[in-house]
Amino acid sequence: MAGKRLIVGITGASGAVYGVRLLEELRARRGWESHLVLTEPGALNCWHELRLKRKDVERLAHAAYHPKDIAAAIASGSFLTEGMVIAPCSMKTLAAVAHALSNDLVSRAADVVLKERRRLVILPRETPFNLAHLKNLVAVTEMGGIAYPPMPAFYAKPRNLEQMIEHTVLRVLDLFGIHSTRVARWRGMAKT
Repeated sequence: MAGKRLIVGITGASGAVYGVRLLEELRARRGWESHLVLTEPGALNCWHELRLKRKDVERLAHAAYHPKDIAAAIASGSFLTEGMVIAPCSMKTLAAVAHALSNDLVSRAADVVLKERRRLVILPRETPFNLAHLKNLVAVTEMGGIAYPPMPAFYAKPRNLEQMIEHTVLRVLDLFGIHSTRVARWRGMAKT
């Protein structure tokens, strides 16, 4: 393997910018490959929210797979990766992962990551959560996944939406050992 691989799933929840920014950050990192699965609803959101066509998003990744391609490399545990991020993660995808449905490539790749004891990070983008959503989040967490709702860190004193998004994306990458000096890290309360 030439470098470390990270799978990125972009599903139909609002917040396509999180997945796109992850791809951009991974593209800029030497020694890292991104493997993208962009669902049909995810592609619709990329167009609606960012005016990006499927091919524009797929060009950001080192490899892109069709969401129905269950025979893709990332559908097997023998394909080595550091794990997977689903950003944003729709409640439908969350339910499929929580119940190991493997009914498309996003949920199959997530199932593989969990069964191989690799890191799975999901950015659920739906509020408010109902009880089924919460139970599914618990189920994924109990299987070893990490639920990372993209909530702003106001201690970082973001000046705009882009800084809030960047902080979340860089903190998600922290979970895979990809650290950036651009993260506003907590250093304790300032003494006055």
